[in-house]
Amino acid sequence: MENNDIIVGLDIGTTKICAIVGRKNEFGKLEVLGMGKAVSDGVIRGIVTNIDKTINAIKKAVAEAEEQSGIDIRVVNVGIAGQHIRSSVHHGSIIRHTSDDEITIEDVNRLSNDMYKIVIPPGSEIIHVMPQDYIVDYEEGIKDPVGMSGVRLEADFHIITAQTNAIQNINKCVRRAGLEIENLVLEPLASSLSVLSDEEKEAGVCLVDIGGGTTDIAIFHESIIRHTSVIPFGGNIITSDIKDGCNVLNHQAEILKTKFGQALSEMANDNEVVSIPGLKNRDPKEISVKNLARIIEARMEEIIEMVHTKIITSGFENKLAGGIVITGGGSQLISSKQLFEYMTGLDARIGFPNEHLGKSKIESIKSPMYATSVGLVLCGYKALDDRDHRFYTEDLAVKSYDKRKQVDAGSDSIFKKILEKTKGILIDDFEERK
Repeated sequence: MENNDIIVGLDIGTTKICAIVGRKNEFGKLEVLGMGKAVSDGVIRGIVTNIDKTINAIKKAVAEAEEQSGIDIRVVNVGIAGQHIRSSVHHGSIIRHTSDDEITIEDVNRLSNDMYKIVIPPGSEIIHVMPQDYIVDYEEGIKDPVGMSGVRLEADFHIITAQTNAIQNINKCVRRAGLEIENLVLEPLASSLSVLSDEEKEAGVCLVDIGGGTTDIAIFHESIIRHTSVIPFGGNIITSDIKDGCNVLNHQAEILKTKFGQALSEMANDNEVVSIPGLKNRDPKEISVKNLARIIEARMEEIIEMVHTKIITSGFENKLAGGIVITGGGSQLISSKQLFEYMTGLDARIGFPNEHLGKSKIESIKSPMYATSVGLVLCGYKALDDRDHRFYTEDLAVKSYDKRKQVDAGSDSIFKKILEKTKGILIDDFEERK
């Protein structure tokens, strides 16, 4: 087994740190060779707050993944999230020297690289520059300008920035764990690769990834990402509400949420009661499932209202034929799909990373809570595919240019032969007249 065929995704989340080792099989599906996870005590709302705890958790998750897969992990694709993430749209343009030559991949890359020079708030860094529609000589709506002729090349770019400190802390943790970062990927982009179909992205869809500390949003339309956003609430705040509302311990509140919780209180049984062990020498505590659902529903409504507001402000509310795809650990709450549909008026479904997965001994990997982790591995393969495509396009452009030069050279030689032959005839005719 060759290590260069293998990609590793490292999801540094608020509740867990997960490492997945994968490779593509002969059918192009992702085969998970190993998975490791550890409790994430050093991350709050997607931001590293304790370096040592995060390093230890990364080491534990990676060691478990190495043991399962038999692979020595050195390079990883890492996800980044948090309330500090910002997105905006910027316009860029370049002027080419001539319209005779075709627009090349170098021209497109030069236009994209220019966007890294735009002015952004102090303390921030650009992590993604994603082209939307291109414009060639004022001709709009062009998806791929390579091969076209034109002098002025323009495009709108979706720019995503993150706090420099947050990026540096992630880099520090990964490096001190003995690893190198191949790609730093915004987590909702990774999740979108694992749970969204090409048809949904073309029709228009909103991905909602409900994690432990944040809820990430990514809106696609006409196969292009149009908007990204992060809401600073996730599954952990629901657990906290249950802890306070039911007066139980934090781990008991988490069990109540995952095993008995649901997002619609009207669907809960009025007479169902859950017994929770009491503290030392105290009687067990009885929790009404109906009341538990009311607590969860109140917080879920708040999160969904924020999601709906983000959708409206993006300007794509009426362009989402694919509706909403909910993923992440928070999507596993019973009736969460129905509550999303009721509050937003859009169709919804739960996003599982099954479509891109091949046969695997690890069945738990098919859960929505691992959508980001699987997506990070797919991002690694996408980066390799894009690199191969770029090299192929560049090589094709060079060959085309060389062939054109050969044709031009051949044309010149033919023209010279005709000229010499004509010159000879004229000289002979002149000599005869003399």
